[in-house]
Order: sequence, then C-alpha cells, then structure tokens
Amino acid sequence: MPQNDQTVLDFLQSRRSRPAKTLVAPAPTRAALMPLLTAAARSPDHGKLEPWRFVVLEQGAMHRLAELTAQRGEALGKSAEDIAKGRSQFDQGILAVAVIEVQKPSEKIPAIEQSYSAGAVCLALLNAALASGWGANWLSGWPSHDRGFCKAGLGLAENERIAGFIHIATEGSKPPERPRPDLDAITEWVSQ
Repeated sequence: MPQNDQTVLDFLQSRRSRPAKTLVAPAPTRAALMPLLTAAARSPDHGKLEPWRFVVLEQGAMHRLAELTAQRGEALGKSAEDIAKGRSQFDQGILAVAVIEVQKPSEKIPAIEQSYSAGAVCLALLNAALASGWGANWLSGWPSHDRGFCKAGLGLAENERIAGFIHIATEGSKPPERPRPDLDAITEWVSQ
C-alpha cells in the first residue's frame, strides 16, 4: 500500500475557492507569495518548456487594468453590464497573479499540452494559496481573451495569452458549500 498524506487528501477533497468579491486586505506580501509561486511552478510541464510565466498585479496595477477594461469594452462595443462585469475583478481586487501561457515551438510537445500545463499552474497556485490560509479565486472574463487588453495591459507577445487571474487575499466571509459532481454519472470503469 502506498504511503499517503491524509491531511493533503482531506484538503483536496474539501477545497473551495473563495469568491473574489469577498476577498479583503491584507493580501500576501511579496515574501509570502514566493512559496505559492514556487509550488505552482512545480506543475506538470512536458518537455521542461515552462510554457507559462507569472505577472503579479498589485493594487496600482488593478486600478490601471480596471480603466483599460472600460476603454477596451467601449472600443469593442460591449454593453455597460459587460464592461462593469469585466472590470469588477480589477475594481475589487487587492492582488492577483496573472498566469501567462507562453506557447513555445516544439516538435515533441503539442500546443494543447502547453495549454494544459498553464491550466495546471493556475490550479496549483489556487490550491497553494488556499492551503496556506489565504482566500483565492481563479478568474478570467472577456478582457483576458481580448488581444488589445493583453497587449496594452500586460505587454503580452503574440505567442502569449492569459490562462487566468488568481486573486489572493484574506477571506472576508466563508462561502456556502455548493453541489458537487455526481461521480457515478461522470466516471466510467474500463477493465478490458
């Protein structure tokens, strides 16, 4: 029987993201954030390409990105509701880590596997923050898919895109539990 760490398994089986709008100050300091980034950087990475990087968004950047979201939303003809929703994570945000997917040329590692690796980094960072006692949430939204926002807001190159914004701060209120998937409905057992 393999050795296990029941504490880690219990955490993973009960983990729950905290809605970003319920996060309050303080956020982790740079020193407190480094172990979380270190944990996230240990995500599966086929071929050791490191097809991702981090951009830490502190309070001043949040305000700038909220304004940019409004400008880009107007330029794209978004509704006032879509603009408000798109900018709310920056208006309300205290600290977020933008996980940037960096597509790298590779004959062995397909682009989709590089995308999966960036997604794994997002989840690992989210779980590391939660396991460390912080409140955290993984968000995206239409601005993260808008090339104009990505380039003007974060200086992303053509081979880069936002995999997610991981908001990390203090848990302001505990969210209620929500329904979870029915494992019997989503699991198939194949023995031959």
